[in-house]
Amino acid sequence: MVSAVFHSPMDASLPLPRAGEGRSESVPRAEAAPHPTPLPRVEREKKQRSPIDLRAFWMRVLPPLAGFGLLVLIWELVAMKSTTGFPSPLVTWQQALTVFSDPFYSKGPNDQGVGWNVLSSLQRVALGFGLAAAVGIPAGFAIGRFEFLSRMFNPLISLLRPVSPLAWLPIGLLVFKGANPAAIWTIFICSIWPMVINTAVGVQRVPSDYMNVAKVLNLSEWKIFTKILFPAVLPYMLTGVRLAVGTAWLVIVAAEMLTGGVGIGFWVWDEWNNLNVANIIIAIFVIGIVGLVLEFALIKLATAFTFEEVKS
Repeated sequence: MVSAVFHSPMDASLPLPRAGEGRSESVPRAEAAPHPTPLPRVEREKKQRSPIDLRAFWMRVLPPLAGFGLLVLIWELVAMKSTTGFPSPLVTWQQALTVFSDPFYSKGPNDQGVGWNVLSSLQRVALGFGLAAAVGIPAGFAIGRFEFLSRMFNPLISLLRPVSPLAWLPIGLLVFKGANPAAIWTIFICSIWPMVINTAVGVQRVPSDYMNVAKVLNLSEWKIFTKILFPAVLPYMLTGVRLAVGTAWLVIVAAEMLTGGVGIGFWVWDEWNNLNVANIIIAIFVIGIVGLVLEFALIKLATAFTFEEVKS
């Protein structure tokens, strides 16, 4: 390794070192640049901290507050102009405090608290949705995997999917001879289509290279399902599940209005028969909050198993 030492012209007059003499005594050393004094720990942490973005904070907080404020303002104006006793926001709030002070009271089959009604509706949704998932997801995999089944069931799905879920309610009452199984049947029939369609689309969008590799390796159908199809289709399947739950929660309210019994839909209809409009408004907010919680939970579940390109 060759190193070069550069001297200034003034160093030419200096005597050259003799053999055996140390170079440290003959060649003057350049003075090292002083190191910067390290900042104290507190000042260093202050510099590393990013300043708080107040604009982003207020843009996140103010629009929702403005939206709710506009809703309350319109609500108050409607209550002021109403001649039929439409309850104001303050009256509804006071009634809500009374309703939620004891949400789980029970004074007979037709007089129960809002908590029992919500739990009964959720139970029906869980049963109908669970049956739809048990049938719809495997059917979606089969329809997407095999072209013969796809050509066989696509016309039937296209024919039956646009039918209103409530149109199936009389069929359920006729077949099952009961209001509760008829409501569960209605939830089943409205929840199955999003899961079948999204799962089948996910299977059909699996890259052909994956399937060609499976053919080359001579993988069984079970290996293809567990190692290739299921991981690739999972984001689409969860999207279908999320859409199905939202549809099921919408339909159960209307189904319970027609079938009666215990449930949030029946509670709305019963309060209308009693001309208690404040409780109807409370039920509307309860339905919206429960649906929002279900949607948020399933979005978090889907996000945990979704690739970045599907998230966007």
